[in-house]
Amino acid sequence: MINSLFASLLLTSAVPAAETEAHSPYALPTLRRHFRQAAQDEAASRQFHQLMSQYTAQDAVVLAYKAASEAILAKHTGGLFDKLDRVKAAGRQFEQAVALDPRHPEIRFLRFSVESNLPGFLGASKHVEEDKHLLVQTLLSHPKSGMDAEGFQVVRDYLLRGNHLTDEQAERLRKLPQ
Repeated sequence: MINSLFASLLLTSAVPAAETEAHSPYALPTLRRHFRQAAQDEAASRQFHQLMSQYTAQDAVVLAYKAASEAILAKHTGGLFDKLDRVKAAGRQFEQAVALDPRHPEIRFLRFSVESNLPGFLGASKHVEEDKHLLVQTLLSHPKSGMDAEGFQVVRDYLLRGNHLTDEQAERLRKLPQ
């Protein structure tokens, strides 16, 4: 469900000052580190989920990480119904994050990465094309996209390696300077 490119996500974001302080457990560098670890390790996944389940504020990007923590934990949950419940909870949290900041590429990439890896029979991948379109348009507008260079590279590589693009889209993205 969660692959290494997804785990290496690192994009820029507009986050309230309280969330950017180094000592905050919800500072983006901290969330990104937890996220990468959680995607690779079950114990880290559980710790990340526990941290995120305590988050009650309304920062859109942090809520997207909360949703991602739910989706990652689904990978390590026992029964099919428990997994499905976690996927549904992640979907609701992604909806909330997107509603707060609909054009933020990090939010859309997190959701795209989760939904594009879900089995089709779940019917939980409703936003894949919409998110892909926003991500492609964002990449094509780089460096004026609001993404940092590393984030640009991660998203571009993820889309190209995952065969998520049409031939035309892939060609356009391959031509972009790195």
